[in-house]
Amino acid sequence: MMYLFTYLQGIPLGLATSIPLLLQSRRISYSEQALFSLVFWPFSLKLLWAPLVDSIFSRRFGRRKSWLVPTQYLLGIFMLFLARNIDALLEAKNIVAITAFFFILELLAATQDIVVDGWALTMLSKENVGFASTCNSIGHTAGYFLGNVLFLALESASFCNRYLRTEPSDVGIVTLADFLHFWGAVFVVTTTFVAIFKSEAWTFEKGPVAGHGVLATYQQLLSILKLRSVQLYCLMMLTCKVGFAAADNVTGLKLVESGVPKAQLAMLAVPLVPLQVILPLVIIRYTAGPRPLHIFSAAIPFRLLMGLVFALLVWLTPYVKTDSGFPIHYYMALLVSYTLHQISLYSMFVSQMAFNAKVSDPTIGGTYMTLLNTVCNLGSNWPGTLVLWLVDPLSSSACKGATGSTELSCNCVPSLVPTRQALLSCIAITAGLWKLDFYLDILCYFTN
Repeated sequence: MMYLFTYLQGIPLGLATSIPLLLQSRRISYSEQALFSLVFWPFSLKLLWAPLVDSIFSRRFGRRKSWLVPTQYLLGIFMLFLARNIDALLEAKNIVAITAFFFILELLAATQDIVVDGWALTMLSKENVGFASTCNSIGHTAGYFLGNVLFLALESASFCNRYLRTEPSDVGIVTLADFLHFWGAVFVVTTTFVAIFKSEAWTFEKGPVAGHGVLATYQQLLSILKLRSVQLYCLMMLTCKVGFAAADNVTGLKLVESGVPKAQLAMLAVPLVPLQVILPLVIIRYTAGPRPLHIFSAAIPFRLLMGLVFALLVWLTPYVKTDSGFPIHYYMALLVSYTLHQISLYSMFVSQMAFNAKVSDPTIGGTYMTLLNTVCNLGSNWPGTLVLWLVDPLSSSACKGATGSTELSCNCVPSLVPTRQALLSCIAITAGLWKLDFYLDILCYFTN
């Protein structure tokens, strides 16, 4: 059942991640991309309403079902509504409206995440609670694959004409509106089955905040935040991903901008799916023990190094492009780079999720685990938004006219100023390596 919930949760997450690539192909600015990146912030703000989810419920219907069922119904209904309007919004490049609609969609998905996080702590036995991260990771991967990779492939006219059609067409097999319609209906149907057939065991009677409602839960949250170990952990998670921000958030957009087809870029994730499913199962052997954060600390320098590799690939991309596209060895280099990056990323993700599940109190599990997961998400989101805002100021647009002179044009492709790019890369990597000893000291505080 946990796999079903996290699988459905991955659909809107994957879909929202594919929107920046659709917008980039329409030549919007990076400042507008930064605006759309706010869509992912509900997962960094869900702590604000997590105590409400933990405290307000119907005992007869079920503590978690009281929120899961209406939230997933709203997700389905809102996707059906968005399907009727998304084409016009994309055509008009109304980034503010698109951001607002997808922000609401992700707000509902974040609420569902709170419920599933809390339910996992009671659905799984105490000795198996560390496997919550595995369920979360595999379910998200499967849902993300459908919402991002499969959608981008079926939405691309060039991909469909080349691999799936006998007669070419100007549009893909599936449009964004079609995709939203289908999954909106799936959310409504599956939620109906969960509401009718899935029972929930009652395990809340002995909790320290049982019967005290919202105020007691917020007070408990405040007491958690006063713990020195929690403060150190939050400080680390809010800052340790700054060095990854440019590689994680700008690489794909820059590749699309340089001419790499978004469908081909998405299809690179297909060979990675088995890895993304198997990797958590391998990593959990080391994170299910008493020291799950050792994997996290070991992956930090490796992931910093992959940032330099991505920067090199982005710089080389315009030089390897030919009239017929990109050579196969270029895509192989991208695949190898993405594979190594995914290993470091999933090692950190599964490790931190296992640690969060292990230290969370089941009696207020939704709030405790959401606090830790929220801080981890915020540590990824704020550097990503900042980096996207900085791309335009650090970029210049220049084209060669017919006479060879340099002239500005709306068709010009912006490129990062080389000296500024080098300076930014040096600062980011130096700062990341300088902070590494600090992070390892904090990790030792938790793992020893």
